[in-house]
Amino acid sequence: MTNTSQQPVYRSGVAARLAGLSVETLRVWERRYGVSDTQRSEHGQRLYTAEQVRRLGLLKQLVDNGHPIGTLAALPLERLEELAGVREAEPAATVAVPKGPVRVALVGQTLGRRIAAATGTGIDVQRTAGRLDDAAALRGAPVDVLLVELPEPDETVLPLLAAARLAAGATAVVVLYRFCASAMVRALRAQECMVARVPSEMGELGQLCRAALAGRQLAPPERFAEAVPAPRFDEAALALITAAGNRLSCECPRHLSDLLLMVGSFERYSAQCASRSTADAQLHQDLGHAAGLARGVLETAMERLVLAEGLPMPPFPSLSSSR
Repeated sequence: MTNTSQQPVYRSGVAARLAGLSVETLRVWERRYGVSDTQRSEHGQRLYTAEQVRRLGLLKQLVDNGHPIGTLAALPLERLEELAGVREAEPAATVAVPKGPVRVALVGQTLGRRIAAATGTGIDVQRTAGRLDDAAALRGAPVDVLLVELPEPDETVLPLLAAARLAAGATAVVVLYRFCASAMVRALRAQECMVARVPSEMGELGQLCRAALAGRQLAPPERFAEAVPAPRFDEAALALITAAGNRLSCECPRHLSDLLLMVGSFERYSAQCASRSTADAQLHQDLGHAAGLARGVLETAMERLVLAEGLPMPPFPSLSSSR
């Protein structure tokens, strides 16, 4: 597939973020179902057009609503829009996206240091502020994007964001977070902010800012894309491993057992909170899901440790079937 100079393209990491997918899910969909026919850069990297990103976002939405990806993968964009009950609206006005680096007013000390140490970010930081409430530092010539790092945003940031955007004279706002409740993500998007997790690669910043200028919004955060594995070690099994590990000079069996007990307890506690509090049920379901995934990773590590040290393997069917 060819690409014109006017058509923006996105690397797989940015395309996945814009579609609301994890990169791992996107790779699985492409490998198993051939969901996107992408072009390649001269270095062999997959490149996605805006239309392909929209198609991936529709696939994600329909899969979340119960449609199997295997039946959706070959459908054209128009059919996916029919199934989702949406039509992409024509933009009211065309926003000029700069061809060179995007001019940015930056809020966030940690992000500022990472940008300063990186090359090829695709952004040009014009002004910086350490805190969101320091709107005076953002005043000056208008910039394209207000880029804000908010590790754990809450409702108190909403009026501060509005004031900072006005002071910066920014056309678009990008908010980067590490942990954020779903309700807060929706509130930020209601203020026309693009919301995304802080990317691991600073090279994605320019593409996120350009997407924000083009008026493209990120899909809702992917939820429960990865299934939580069934528990492989109960408290009795962990106690058996700890007792057998006491003869070793290495204390890793005991420490890892303690971690598994803690994470498993938090997973169960989150499930209780979700059933008690209807207002925060989704948040606690997300917390429990994250704890379950962490438990699975730790249980895999424990299984490797048990085998490496010759410790007794608990007689759980799930253990033998997982290998």
